[in-house]
Amino acid sequence: MMHKFTTTMIHFILATSLVMFSTWTLAAGKTYTEDEFLNAFSGKSKKVVEAKLGAPTKKQQAIKPTNAGTVIGKNVENKNQKPVKVEMWYYKNIVKYDPKRTYKETEITFVNDKVMNIGFFNNR
Repeated sequence: MMHKFTTTMIHFILATSLVMFSTWTLAAGKTYTEDEFLNAFSGKSKKVVEAKLGAPTKKQQAIKPTNAGTVIGKNVENKNQKPVKVEMWYYKNIVKYDPKRTYKETEITFVNDKVMNIGFFNNR
């Protein structure tokens, strides 16, 4: 009797694990049309994007050169302004441009942790 109960519990745990794994895999493997993606993520926070898309395949931090003002001939340093943090996240093959093909890369640009720009690329 105990053996049957143990076997039933093991089957239940396995089934539950498979359902959870399948759900995570489907969410991570979702593709969007351009409009769906723009509507879903424009203006959203990094937290929302990561919750829906998972971790990006690559991240980059934008850094302003220390001599930027002298290069462009204009004072770009304003000590009274809050610093602007710019970060780009990259995802592969998640946005469709026709029913059978996806862009190779999608770039999401965050400014102070909010989506400010989204780009779709095939030439990188």
